Amino acid sequence: MIIQRLNTNDENFSRQLDGLLKWSSVSDSNVVSVVNDILSRVESEGDSALLEYTNQFDRREINTIGEVKISSQALVEALESLPSQQREALVLAAKRVRDYHEHQKQDSWQYTEENGTVLGQKITPMDRVGLYVPGGKASYPSSVLMNAIPAKVAGVSEVVMVVPSPDGVLNPMVLAAAAIAGVDEVYTIGGAQAIAALAYGTETIAKVDKIVGPGNIYVATAKRAVFGLVDIDMIAGPSEILVVCDGQTNPDWVAMDLFSQAEHDEQAQAILIATDDEYLDKVYQSIASLLPTLSRSTIVEQSLKTRGALIKAQNKAQTIELINRIAPEHLELSVEDPQSYVSEIRHAGAIFMGRHTSEALGDYCAGPNHVLPTSGTARFSSPLGVYDFQKRSSLIYCSPQGASELGSVASVLARGESLEAHARSAEYRVLQEIDES
Repeated sequence: MIIQRLNTNDENFSRQLDGLLKWSSVSDSNVVSVVNDILSRVESEGDSALLEYTNQFDRREINTIGEVKISSQALVEALESLPSQQREALVLAAKRVRDYHEHQKQDSWQYTEENGTVLGQKITPMDRVGLYVPGGKASYPSSVLMNAIPAKVAGVSEVVMVVPSPDGVLNPMVLAAAAIAGVDEVYTIGGAQAIAALAYGTETIAKVDKIVGPGNIYVATAKRAVFGLVDIDMIAGPSEILVVCDGQTNPDWVAMDLFSQAEHDEQAQAILIATDDEYLDKVYQSIASLLPTLSRSTIVEQSLKTRGALIKAQNKAQTIELINRIAPEHLELSVEDPQSYVSEIRHAGAIFMGRHTSEALGDYCAGPNHVLPTSGTARFSSPLGVYDFQKRSSLIYCSPQGASELGSVASVLARGESLEAHARSAEYRVLQEIDES
């Protein structure tokens, strides 16, 4: 069987679904040990350790750390060297991503109470953000746009990109995307050593405030380890798609939509929910006929076999219950009236509405961010956005009267917590009424 079939009426369905969704992001002890050694050496030795690891892991022969920096002129040249079709596609995608994220910008605010007390919030962009971009065969210019553009819209003054260059090879589309997105610095380093350089800083690379972007298990483990010293976006799991269909969409379309995530890697997850057994049969037949035509058919086949499923639900209410239980990264509502589902969906990273809205459009050029919560974390996480590159500071100004009124309250609460200095600090500002009798 290419992909398993499940039915919500089966006695053991709940257990089967739990097993299907289970995925652990915990690195094994060997990975953690290797990463910790790399982090420690880069922190203590700086550029020299970074140079050594870059030569070792990327099979390069560079003599000075300066050789890993890509000039702004080289980024522009990469953009100009692209075939016009690729260049125009990148420019259009970037514009749509920027336009969408402009709507996420927030302004500082404040209000004044009757006694003159002023309260508010000041929104400030981060100073410096690091963007990790996979290199070699797994090169994603779209990830450059999705990570760098929201940071720039947020007002981040310095966006620093690191991208490994195995055997000295770089994807020109990645460099071109960096030029379009306004990336300020680019270094051809990767792996845990690049994360260490961004987190700790070296003689050449200044430390950042936040690290974003996807990577392999060593990169993810390094990001987890430095969290707290710097902020990170998330620890991302394998790609996921959940397609919900009313049985009226071309089954070939749905099969290819499932493939679109399954082709990422063997751990990716592709699930279809429908209420019609005959339609599930048709999609299964489409999967069987289309799978051999894919260049990454081996990866897709393994993904579908181990983590994919075609699920028969009994009705719409049960389907919505399953959506919220799965909390998918990507949710396609391939139905006649997708809007009727949306109000009841509580957990999903991105919702693609209607038969013609394939998840692939969201990956590249629809506009919303494709960096999304995975592994059920859509229950408490959101897509990457402008707000992830901004900080919020509370504003508090007390007039004499306001300080007196609040001080009386604070004094009672502070003494209730046995914090005398807190209480007396507030009490000093309590206005004393003058007895005129």
